[in-house]
Amino acid sequence: MDGEFDLAALEKRLEELEQEHRALDEEVRALTMCGVVDQLKVMRLKRRKLQLKDEIYRIEDILNPDIIA
Repeated sequence: MDGEFDLAALEKRLEELEQEHRALDEEVRALTMCGVVDQLKVMRLKRRKLQLKDEIYRIEDILNPDIIA
């Protein structure tokens, strides 16, 4: 039962991270589309996106481990 709960919690967390990543992607895209760009803000957003992506990959590895026969 604990394993199922952990998997459900991980799947929920993965969904939240993916949503945040998409939102940041849209924000970066919107900032770069307008004429005036705050480079520092864009860099911070991109750094956060990379952190999210790392955590997404980590959770995906837990949920879908590579099984070598």
